[in-house]
Amino acid sequence: MRILLTGAAGFIGTHIGEVARERGHEVVALDMFLDKAHWPSAGDLSTGSRGEDGSRGVERLDLRSDRLDAVLEGIDVVCHQAAMVGNGVDAQDLPDYAEHNDAGTARLLAAMARAGVRDLVLASSMVVYGDGRYTCPTHGDVPPAVRREDDLSAGRYDPRCPVCGGDITWRLIGEDTPFLPRTSYAASKVAQEHYASAWCTLEGSRAVALRYHNVYGPGMPADTPYAGVAAIFRSAIARGEAPRVFEDGQQVRDFVHVRDVARANVLAIEQVAQHPSGLTPYNIASGTTFTIGQMATALAAAAGAREPVLTGDYRAFDVRHVVASPERAKAGLGFEAKIAPEHGLSALATDPLRTR
Repeated sequence: MRILLTGAAGFIGTHIGEVARERGHEVVALDMFLDKAHWPSAGDLSTGSRGEDGSRGVERLDLRSDRLDAVLEGIDVVCHQAAMVGNGVDAQDLPDYAEHNDAGTARLLAAMARAGVRDLVLASSMVVYGDGRYTCPTHGDVPPAVRREDDLSAGRYDPRCPVCGGDITWRLIGEDTPFLPRTSYAASKVAQEHYASAWCTLEGSRAVALRYHNVYGPGMPADTPYAGVAAIFRSAIARGEAPRVFEDGQQVRDFVHVRDVARANVLAIEQVAQHPSGLTPYNIASGTTFTIGQMATALAAAAGAREPVLTGDYRAFDVRHVVASPERAKAGLGFEAKIAPEHGLSALATDPLRTR
């Protein structure tokens, strides 16, 4: 199968390319090498042409370019990883995320329609759900209310019921959970899914959207605003500092290894043509819950580093708990994570990070 892989020089894209080639696929690799997302030497990977096997070079190309028609010739499926990542927690970030993530995706989809490429695997994210879903003893399944400043300053970090203001408990979320984006990045991921869904309707095409949970592993970017919390803690340990954990460390997440995420993408690439027309979303998660505090403690212990510090710092817009069910991905793609977080996070203590 001939795959067009965007964002091929990135953290996740690099691993997808490796797994796809291991399974015998030809990979046409593109990346913009955006300065905010790549380290200075990243441009060395950009060859402007294919490698000796016809696939390994990473071509520098902005998805907003007019050259997309040429690179789509002979492509069977597109695996779209290219995006500005990070939270985008300032309203001034909105134009950059819209321009890179959404305009770039829209231009790619239009070019795919012209080229007759009908299959897409899209990198989405758990951030589309916002703070997930909760259960109120009185009102049942509810979205969380916006966290109040007086609660946060008093150390009450869990959200309340939006109806009665009482206590609520988090629950696993499925792919039918309503979108509730809280940041520029989250809003752009929702828009990407909507553009892909509209493209499917207009073209009679198929798309699989993989909603990644907290991805970690070798090659994570270090010390950048675009790094996930695992990389931020790992970078602190490398500097000889204790990981600094916001709130009380009880925020619940699912940490999934990058090699599992890469494998999920290749499974989707190989099976998207068997899906019905339209967009099918899948949560890509390990199925194991960890708190942020537990993750920081596991990393520090594996590295023989200083114990994490609970700072009590908070940001009202931060997600408190978000954990998804992986059952649809198991049924629809045959995907199950193979690397347990307790093993993968221990290995992360010595895994190499990508430095800027």
